[in-house]
Amino acid sequence: MKRRNTPAKAAILTLLKGANAALSQDMIEAEIKGEMDRVTIYRVLNSFCEDGITHKILADDGKYYFALCHSCNDEHHDHDHFHFKCINCQKVECLEEKVTVSLPVGYVQKSITSWVTGYCNLCAGKA
Repeated sequence: MKRRNTPAKAAILTLLKGANAALSQDMIEAEIKGEMDRVTIYRVLNSFCEDGITHKILADDGKYYFALCHSCNDEHHDHDHFHFKCINCQKVECLEEKVTVSLPVGYVQKSITSWVTGYCNLCAGKA
């Protein structure tokens, strides 16, 4: 479905493109500083997920983080990879290594998501 491009969508997409990690709704709201309400941000982020622009990551802290889809296209769209969360700076990143799991006969895998926590490359020297 073709959706209208709105100033809210453009602003959020610009933020996601400029980020070096996945962003939570709270992080986006803090960056936008009152330009749009929480509900609008939520709707835009979910429409991005539905349209394959971003994928949603449920973190170990219960928050959803949103990351741009880099290697996805209309024919191939999956996010079977691990995510890394730095316990110092809270940065959330996609680890691009594809994960496979051997399932019992008759089971069909839809997606895989999992977490690795530790110190990112910037915080590791400080730990």
